[in-house]
Amino acid sequence: MRDESAMRATLVRRTAVAASVVSLALLATACGGSDSDDKGEAKAPAAKDTATKAAVKALTAAELEKVSLAQGDVAGHKIGEAGPEDVSQAADITADKKECEPLGHAFYAAQRGAPVGTAVRKVVQEPKKGDVKDAKDPAGALAAGLDVTTTLVALASYEGDGAEKNLAELRDAASACAGGFTLSTKDGKQKFAKVTEAKASGGEEALAWTLVMEEEGVQVPLKLVSLRQAGTVATFASLNVGAAAGAVSDFELPSEVIAAQVKELG
Repeated sequence: MRDESAMRATLVRRTAVAASVVSLALLATACGGSDSDDKGEAKAPAAKDTATKAAVKALTAAELEKVSLAQGDVAGHKIGEAGPEDVSQAADITADKKECEPLGHAFYAAQRGAPVGTAVRKVVQEPKKGDVKDAKDPAGALAAGLDVTTTLVALASYEGDGAEKNLAELRDAASACAGGFTLSTKDGKQKFAKVTEAKASGGEEALAWTLVMEEEGVQVPLKLVSLRQAGTVATFASLNVGAAAGAVSDFELPSEVIAAQVKELG
């Protein structure tokens, strides 16, 4: 059994790694039926639908900045532009299973495909007033103080059906990698023990997962949500400090952050 100093060192390392990434749910669509609802053969898209997809115009980077979250948009949260330390390059992230790389890219806010424009925000939940004071024991006070979720919100816009293909790629990756995979980044290797379905809503289509990162036998839940509104994909990668520290076993999706961003996207 590790002594207290070793556990503290592991906590600091694990929290630092996760916090530098920050980052939502598997195979949950916001509206419309799933593929399993259709017992017949897949139908070819109607001519009108095809024309609509082709007509989708991607937002520019400047336009995405205007619809990105800003301070004051989500009560109880601090919002700011993400720094270069928060966003990774796709070339710097590989997986032991090639089909799992889209999950790693999404989790680290790396660009996927050929977006016309991108914008990234960092959203940090503020500790709720009274949480620590009202806790009845030191352990409870610690858990309350650490129960804070940080979310990296990445927007990317695509022409035509690029946004739909983006989510489809994530759906396929989550299905293929449900049993776990290992990512290699500039900071080293990170093992993910499993990917499980969660439920999210918003936009025209929404997917959500819990990714369980494993370090030294300790499992840490992370949340990944990706949704589509027209030609824009919004991805939310979330870390809870308490979960990273082992003070809480799990945490909720950042629903308030998601709802606020969906509102901005219209």
